[in-house]
Amino acid sequence: MSFFKKMREKMFRSSDRLSEDLDALVEDKASEAPAPEVPTPGLLPDPEKDAPLILDRPVPQAPDPQPQAAPVPPAAPLPGLPPEPEPERRPGLFGRMFGQTEEPRRILDDAMLESLEEVLIQADMGVETALRVTANIAEGRYGRRVSAREIKEALAAEIARILEPVARPMPLYPSRPQVVLVVGVNGSGKTTTIGKLASQFRAAGKSVVIAAGDTFRAAAVEQLQVWGRRAGVPVLTAPEGSDPASLAFDAMTKAQAEGADLLMIDTAGRLQNRADLMEELSKIVRVIRKKDPDAPHNTLLVLDATTGQNALNQVEIFRKLADVSGLVMTKLDGTAKGGVLVALADRFGLPIHAIGVGEQIDDLAPFDPEEFARALMGLDD
Repeated sequence: MSFFKKMREKMFRSSDRLSEDLDALVEDKASEAPAPEVPTPGLLPDPEKDAPLILDRPVPQAPDPQPQAAPVPPAAPLPGLPPEPEPERRPGLFGRMFGQTEEPRRILDDAMLESLEEVLIQADMGVETALRVTANIAEGRYGRRVSAREIKEALAAEIARILEPVARPMPLYPSRPQVVLVVGVNGSGKTTTIGKLASQFRAAGKSVVIAAGDTFRAAAVEQLQVWGRRAGVPVLTAPEGSDPASLAFDAMTKAQAEGADLLMIDTAGRLQNRADLMEELSKIVRVIRKKDPDAPHNTLLVLDATTGQNALNQVEIFRKLADVSGLVMTKLDGTAKGGVLVALADRFGLPIHAIGVGEQIDDLAPFDPEEFARALMGLDD
């Protein structure tokens, strides 16, 4: 199964709400058209009964026939005004015979654009991004009847356009070892992301060493050891409560001695006390730079998609704490709405290296903006 199909099946499986909301947005107003007024029987005036009684009425004479005027061509639309709405299309004879009906359509007017903005905001796309996306969707379509499928296709194309500049794989450098510092809040998926990346790099022929730098959580160290065994990668640990910078230094020494291609360092994710976390990260960077002045070569921020707009706040914080070079988005298979990834790209422009849609070792893949956009809209491959 391709990753797109897996992503399409797993993403938003709880409700597929965004696609359903777009369908409802069109269908709710598609059939609303003013019906012709039909006079009620019995209320029409009867010229024989209702005419006033006038004696000696003159017999009306037929008027002289007048020459018919030539038909007036329709006036050209004034420049700057939206085009006239297209007439509602109805299925033809063969369509009615074989039960084929066209998709419901709705005029793309101000009311529909406002509703579309609300749908995108509810999908965690953010106000500014939602306004910009709907404005671009309206260009060239305003005043026309559109179907839900057309709106989804247009949205997918616009979202892919926003995401295209940030969809880049994690760069590899000739430095050995290449140091990858992984940051993020507790529960964001740092540990599983490190294990999956280590497995993929090893499968690509790279030698990898992992340092369990979150020394304050025994569960994080144990989980990383499990992933290390699964990926066939050594995991360096230290006693609970040890100095993470000291562990990073030892890991750097071991990786250099063994000629490892990559050293991946896990870190704590305590945002409750940002001063301590800032000092801890700063100390790790200072220590490993004694071994390599250019380290860390990559600083990956792992984000949990289920946190919604809170992911924007996390990016703001960690950009101040560490020089974040790229993003990894996890847990898109949960109750995530996914639009926050578009907001992140639109606001920060940081590279998005990979996305995760499950707990299996192959459930992390390079970020493809077109596939993601179509999966987000519920469209087929």
